[in-house]
Amino acid sequence: MTRHWIGWVLVLLLAGCAGTVPKEVRDAPDDPVSLSAVLDNPQRYDGEAVRWGGEIAEIRNEERATWVEIVERPLQRSGQPRDADQSEGRFLARIEGFLEPTTYAPGRRVTVAGTLDGSVDGQIGEYRYSYPVVAVRAHHLWTERQVSPAPRRHYDPWACAPWYDPWYDGSRDPWCRPYRRPYW
Repeated sequence: MTRHWIGWVLVLLLAGCAGTVPKEVRDAPDDPVSLSAVLDNPQRYDGEAVRWGGEIAEIRNEERATWVEIVERPLQRSGQPRDADQSEGRFLARIEGFLEPTTYAPGRRVTVAGTLDGSVDGQIGEYRYSYPVVAVRAHHLWTERQVSPAPRRHYDPWACAPWYDPWYDGSRDPWCRPYRRPYW
């Protein structure tokens, strides 16, 4: 009887570990194509399979599809965009159907997998730009990055006491000044 319970617990634990990232997003194409190569010669790579990702710059919903402008970032092996200050440029992802603009907000990280489908001329401010278009088969919106607060410094009330260390000059330590002491 206990073997059955242990088996069910293991099955539930493994089911909880299963990811929701689509296989096309997790696995890189056999012959990856870089965005810079496509920007140099867009006609050569038309119809090629790509897996690109980055940060959303803008989203525009149309009647049958959603256009997502993405600032490219290097991808990790899992397909998740890295936190890097480098980019090869921008591209447009055409995703069939409606995407909620408040969920797919600027600054969020996304990875798309699909095929290259030409390019679209546009502008970034006053600069003319030719965006490669990815006809998306699968995409994944990554969870928002959580910024952890700075660790609190441990306060030792005895470290500033003159009888603890008479040679310690507490006047230079901001935690030893009387108006900063949280406990005294």
